[in-house]
Amino acid sequence: MICQNCERLKRRIEELESQNSMLRAENVELKRRLAVYENAHIAPSQRRFPASRRQARGGPRYPGRPRGHAGKTRPRPKPDVVKAPDWKDRCERCGTPLGEPSYVNHRIVEEISNPSPKQVIDFLEFEWECETCGSHMTARHPDCPPEGLFGKNVYVQTTLLKYEDRLPLRKVQAALERQGLTVTPSTVLEILRRAAMWLRPEYERILQRIRAADVVYTDETGLKVDGGQYWIWVFTTNAETLFAVRKSRGKKVLKEVLGEGFKGVIVCDGWKSYPNFTSRIQRCWAHLLREAKYRAEKIEEAKTLSEALHELYSRLNSPREDRPPPDEVERLVEEAKSTMNSLAVRPYKTAEVRRFAVKMRNGIDHWFTFLTKPSVEPTNNRAERALREHVIQRKIIGTLRNQKGTFIHETITTVLATWKQQGLNPSKMLPATISLKWQNS
Repeated sequence: MICQNCERLKRRIEELESQNSMLRAENVELKRRLAVYENAHIAPSQRRFPASRRQARGGPRYPGRPRGHAGKTRPRPKPDVVKAPDWKDRCERCGTPLGEPSYVNHRIVEEISNPSPKQVIDFLEFEWECETCGSHMTARHPDCPPEGLFGKNVYVQTTLLKYEDRLPLRKVQAALERQGLTVTPSTVLEILRRAAMWLRPEYERILQRIRAADVVYTDETGLKVDGGQYWIWVFTTNAETLFAVRKSRGKKVLKEVLGEGFKGVIVCDGWKSYPNFTSRIQRCWAHLLREAKYRAEKIEEAKTLSEALHELYSRLNSPREDRPPPDEVERLVEEAKSTMNSLAVRPYKTAEVRRFAVKMRNGIDHWFTFLTKPSVEPTNNRAERALREHVIQRKIIGTLRNQKGTFIHETITTVLATWKQQGLNPSKMLPATISLKWQNS
């Protein structure tokens, strides 16, 4: 009897050990999948499973504006047109003459027009041949395109629908058909290609200004091209933003875009291509602090490290009027390096924290550039903000088809982003730029 119980317990133990092994393997796989959405490189606002706002803020939230928030009323516009109803001469009930209205009420209403009907234009092009010298001359209307069958507004609206309104090609096709223009998705793509060709000189001018900048904020994110892995790079300054779609994520892209003689400072994350390209770097503190906080939420001994880094950053990133004079900056930088180094060399027990400490120590010469160069920001948030539009576009389109698509994408998005950054209206700049290109062609 005892032997039978032992055998039964032995089989039960083996069964439980097998289940335990399966659950452990499943747990590892689920953690691997979750790491795509929950890791130190993803901002808390972008995490798939964020903590509830009620828990984060420590209490319930109520709809509506906060208490004490000043209300806003839509400003009353100046009328462009005055429309009056039919004049009533007599009372509808008894027929008595009415005369002038007792009072006039004004209801100011804003209206937009329905899509205007398609207009077909016959542009005449004149040609002359001089009888004396044999010279050949032509005259063409400035609104006549140098090639193709579509007018300027078709190129403008197609470009804005695709890149400002984020519509796929078939949705752009549908929007144009509502205005009476029948096209195919491939025709929409060809319209965008021609628009990109006419905007390319402006892209090259932006590139030259980026290369001459003192500070460039840069980042990169993945993008599919014909199903293959490419990268869209962003290079942004205070006044320009340039995008480049390349198959490489290496320093050769930096050499190509910025040039081997680039003398400015690059503000970037910890990707190895940047220090391989130049030593004039400001490493992003937002990435560092985010990783520290992420580890502190999981590992007890990382809490002290995270708190110390946040305190150091708060002390260094003081308002400009509170910053020390130039002769004390060097001393401040040395003190900051010493503080960070002392945090990095502590005997941490957890391997993950030790790896993070190595990252801190390896970038010791690049964390404090913003102290010696006041024009440099301590984070590359500018570049990350510029890439958000492309992340959204990536979700919509999935993949670019070929090199023609990458040329169109990087050219048009660069020009539109730079115009908006400079406070210019793309709806006005785009037709003006195209018209100028037509006149010079």
